[in-house]
Amino acid sequence: MNNFEIISVNDIPNINIGQFEDWEGATGVTVFLSGNPNGMPAGLSIRGGGPAARESQLLNPLAAAKTVHAIAFAGGSAYGLRTSEGIMSYLEDNDIGFDVGVAKVPLVCQSDLFDLTVLTAKKR
Repeated sequence: MNNFEIISVNDIPNINIGQFEDWEGATGVTVFLSGNPNGMPAGLSIRGGGPAARESQLLNPLAAAKTVHAIAFAGGSAYGLRTSEGIMSYLEDNDIGFDVGVAKVPLVCQSDLFDLTVLTAKKR
């Protein structure tokens, strides 16, 4: 007997999820955007010896920011970290981010898989 409940992503309020797969390159990306312009709380557990990650310290409970605006998971190893630039541009265009007085800085955390050897290292 299982002691857990299955929760559908549709049951999580204020989260927008986008996903893209590149079948030719055997890679892809999944993005979780906060439905709240003030962000969403998030946490982190790092696994593996060479994590490709961006802004992971924002998920530390001692960080100044208590929320993030997006989380991305992608392929492409460290090359895939560029995905966050597009997410930040989207959030900035929609006036979403951590207000620092002179600008709103979108807080985007990302972690990537090493999939360069799956099919081709040129598709990221």
